[in-house]
Amino acid sequence: MKEEKLILVNEKDEPIGLMPKMEAHEKGLLHRAFSVFIMNDKGETMLQRRALHKYHSPGLWTNTCCSHQREGETNIAAGKRRMMEEMGFVTEELTDIFSFIYKAPFDNGLTEHEFDHVLIGYHKGEEPNINPEEVAEWKWMSLNDIKLDIAANPDIYTEWFKIIFDKFYHFLPNTFTHED
Repeated sequence: MKEEKLILVNEKDEPIGLMPKMEAHEKGLLHRAFSVFIMNDKGETMLQRRALHKYHSPGLWTNTCCSHQREGETNIAAGKRRMMEEMGFVTEELTDIFSFIYKAPFDNGLTEHEFDHVLIGYHKGEEPNINPEEVAEWKWMSLNDIKLDIAANPDIYTEWFKIIFDKFYHFLPNTFTHED
């Protein structure tokens, strides 16, 4: 299987090239990414625990799914694609609510340096059909419970997820409303 290429960007999210995924993470170069938050009608967020064999952040809790856009793919299309690949379902509506840049070095020598687009959507219905290659388990949690648990147990969450909650969690309930 051919290694995925990441979209390298500048600080304005303008594409400046493509690079194989591992090389970009080894060099810590800024690249485009997205993080999807799926909410239910109770205002809870669907979290996933990353598979134990992932090359970074294995076994840590994080948002519903995250990954990298492919060349020519919109943020929304990328989010829907990856939701199906990781969680086994697609929500009809995803909204791009904000973006931010972060840099997080890992113990294995890799660095995430991402221009991360945060997407939010709604799911009501069947349980996810998780891909065990990507996801160990999943659960629903309220935003307040997540915030309290991150404060009490920061080491069980991914770096990008903690950054989102530290700086931006107040956007999540205010930017997404669903009516039946």
